[in-house]
Amino acid sequence: HGRHMIILSSLFGLFVAAFVAATIVPFQSEVVFVALQVSGHVPVVWLVVVASIGNTLGAVVNYVIGRGITRFESKSWFPATPAQMARAEGWFQRWGIWALLVSWLPVGDVMTVVAGVMRTPLWLFLVLVGIAKTTRYVGLALITAGIIG
Repeated sequence: HGRHMIILSSLFGLFVAAFVAATIVPFQSEVVFVALQVSGHVPVVWLVVVASIGNTLGAVVNYVIGRGITRFESKSWFPATPAQMARAEGWFQRWGIWALLVSWLPVGDVMTVVAGVMRTPLWLFLVLVGIAKTTRYVGLALITAGIIG
């Protein structure tokens, strides 16, 4: 029972860290991921699966924010000027939905918000962001294991 509780609590903590890290809240999930991998208490496959799901679902929060954000553009407290929003939307239009494949980068949070603004179909958003986030954690696991890098 004790080992199972360690695994479950570790996976829950990783899920929360990965979820929050994908939102516009400044947070990093890599430290939690690597610490759990190095501890050896949780199979790495579960770490990748849970972190990928948490990080992808966190990006959905940004997408939803993007879907509703334009109604606030005229407010004085809105964090971006109309020109900045137009530039971000133009960038997304130029690179298209494929920009979501690098949503794991630090600027990825903005791209996931813009994907919502641009009304990217949710299923397509989930597929592309899911691929990006999973690839990121697979790479991190391989680097931590010393297999690459």
